[in-house]
Amino acid sequence: MDTVGDWLDLVGAHWPTSEASSWDAPGLHVGARDWPVARVLVTLDVTTAVLDEAAEVEHTLVLAHHPLLLGGLDRLTPDTAGGRLALQAATSRTAVAAAHTNLDVARDGTGTSDPVATALDLQDVRPLTTELRDSRDVKLVVFVPHEHTAPVLDAIAGAGGGAMGDYERCSFRVGGTGTFTPLDGADPHVGTVGEPHEEPEDRLEVLVPRSRLGGVVATLLAAHPYEEVAYDLLPLVDGAEVGFGRIGQLATPTSLGDVAALLRERLPSPHLRVAGDRDREITTVATVGGSGMSLVGAARGAGADLYVTGDVKHHDVLDALAVGLAVIDAGHHATEQAAMPAFRDALERDAAARGLTAPVLGSAIDTDPWS
Repeated sequence: MDTVGDWLDLVGAHWPTSEASSWDAPGLHVGARDWPVARVLVTLDVTTAVLDEAAEVEHTLVLAHHPLLLGGLDRLTPDTAGGRLALQAATSRTAVAAAHTNLDVARDGTGTSDPVATALDLQDVRPLTTELRDSRDVKLVVFVPHEHTAPVLDAIAGAGGGAMGDYERCSFRVGGTGTFTPLDGADPHVGTVGEPHEEPEDRLEVLVPRSRLGGVVATLLAAHPYEEVAYDLLPLVDGAEVGFGRIGQLATPTSLGDVAALLRERLPSPHLRVAGDRDREITTVATVGGSGMSLVGAARGAGADLYVTGDVKHHDVLDALAVGLAVIDAGHHATEQAAMPAFRDALERDAAARGLTAPVLGSAIDTDPWS
């Protein structure tokens, strides 16, 4: 039988947690990696009704978009919503995991801003915002006497450094001259106490996964011949741009009223609200699934005529209208719920490729709190 760990690895490979925002809490919230998984239940939210549905089949993994414990807990009691739900899940041995902002920024059509772009058939679609994220690797730079470079590199590689794809013991080196004067109390490998010394050295550069950094540094210090080892740890960005939201052009200029009608027809959005002149001609649309008014400035700066998102506050929409930006509040739930089928389908495809057998189902529970 599949395990929770199998499914966490699948999700992490397709929607890496490294692409999640720093404040986010993707991954496992209830359960253990070795718990068996008989089925996967995909849901936007974790609610009491969803957990009741999950408990109908033993060994269900609930895979949600919104994390159950995003705010964290200082105690596990039924006195808070998170504590109550976590206890309910744990009591029935229902595992709960989430893919949140790492799903939001997905670039393969599963992102939570894609449904609006698809519903409006936007052209030339691109992320509304982009940023560089921290790499999973750190560059280790160490200065080594030339004759010791090879054994030091071997030690680093043995501890998990210097791997790149299907290659190991990867490094760069360049020669130079190290200078130092040993002081009283020093026990230098080379040189004489009290006398300036010059030593031919190599600058050795190696990539190290952040998860292996502690072990690699300890191994380096043990393998290096010097009493005091000169080394640097340089954080890196991975060079891959990830971003929230989407922006694109309508195939033909369309009135704001007609755009709203299309969204009402094509999204599960019974609470859609429109701000702006209904007859205004719209050409460029920006959208962020869920709650996106924090990016209204990016939408305006990118030249959007219309911003589509959810959770729009009164004063925020007045400010948007004042600077010439029409707004459609299509609902937090509606914009992101529309992304769940693509998420589920991608999970099914990835599971088949990995040989996982648990069926992937969409929850039958409507978690929209508004009626």
